Amino acid sequence: MENNINEQVKNIEISGIRQFFNRVQQFPEAVQLTLGQPDFQTPEHIKQAAIKAIENNLTTYTPNAGTVDLRNEAVKWAEKRFGMEYDAADEVIVTVGASQAIDVTMRTILNPGDEVIIPAPVYPAYEPIIKQCGAYPVLIDTTETNFKLTETQLKKALTSRTKAVMLPYPSNPTGVTLTDEELERLHHILKDLDIFVVADEIYGELRYNGRHKSMAVMPGMKTKTIVISGLSKSHSMTGWRIGFLFADKSIAAHLIKVHQYNVSCASSISQAAALEALRHGAEDPEIMKQEYDRRRIWMLAKLKEIGIPAVAPEGAFYIFPDISASGLSSFEFSLKLLEEEKLAVVPGTAFSIYGEGYVRLSYAYAMDELKEAMRRLEIFWGKKAGHV
Repeated sequence: MENNINEQVKNIEISGIRQFFNRVQQFPEAVQLTLGQPDFQTPEHIKQAAIKAIENNLTTYTPNAGTVDLRNEAVKWAEKRFGMEYDAADEVIVTVGASQAIDVTMRTILNPGDEVIIPAPVYPAYEPIIKQCGAYPVLIDTTETNFKLTETQLKKALTSRTKAVMLPYPSNPTGVTLTDEELERLHHILKDLDIFVVADEIYGELRYNGRHKSMAVMPGMKTKTIVISGLSKSHSMTGWRIGFLFADKSIAAHLIKVHQYNVSCASSISQAAALEALRHGAEDPEIMKQEYDRRRIWMLAKLKEIGIPAVAPEGAFYIFPDISASGLSSFEFSLKLLEEEKLAVVPGTAFSIYGEGYVRLSYAYAMDELKEAMRRLEIFWGKKAGHV
């Protein structure tokens, strides 16, 4: 029966991140810098809100777009944190994490043959979803522009089939984000085009210098920008699976149809927890961000000391160092590092072909783990880099 499986699905591979993570399980003694999951526990007040929701029997379906209270708080949060203005009644949808929001977005806007411009290296989930829609991901190599999409690159990639441009900033895997000036230069091009902008801003709360700015707030852009956000990274709620889709009502009216037939609604208990996070958890991301920033600064200094070049991350909790001087491919480097020094990182090629020559290090780990990890990396680099 395998021959009868959807061809687009048969051609999809499991995420390179997960592939390597599964390989790491064969090395239980390994120190890991692999998964992008906060090492903080979900704040206690959020957990207690979920317990209370269960005790109060809030265990039924909610409205498809999410509870009224949560949508109201979500738009208040979006305006206060990012300056975005949306109507809670028909311009926000509570999703099952940002991942489902990506799926809903692509299946709503794409037709077979459409093209989506994506700056790479990039989070690996976009390409498979686009392909399942019969559309084409158009990857832009940003390794020469500090991993940022430029106006020149955007202009070159545009065709008559371009349906959307992805702006996944702050970035997974690189941690970079766009300055206001860089965003404005892209806006200068996009404002006159009849194409969507899909802004994946799941790491928007985790920007280290200044406040994150979305393309959605730029003049003329709300009506064609779809913002993907959520609480997984900001409030350490990865397993609760709560994301948000923000879009102009003309777009949201169609997004909700796909969402409805996909999952009906997000978990009622998780929505109760998310409501507490937004109402009383404004400081939770700040506390975590301060610690991530301390780790970020230390990791950058240590990489410089070892002699491994890296573009400084400005958000999220990843560094994407250049390991090409080792003479090994990204996969070979990661595998040998795992086998010889019992240190697990993610090969850059998990984030597209343009990740070759890099690896992703996550610093969503305690400092003691990071120090041991970098000690092992330094030993390995000393053996490899000097003998190319």
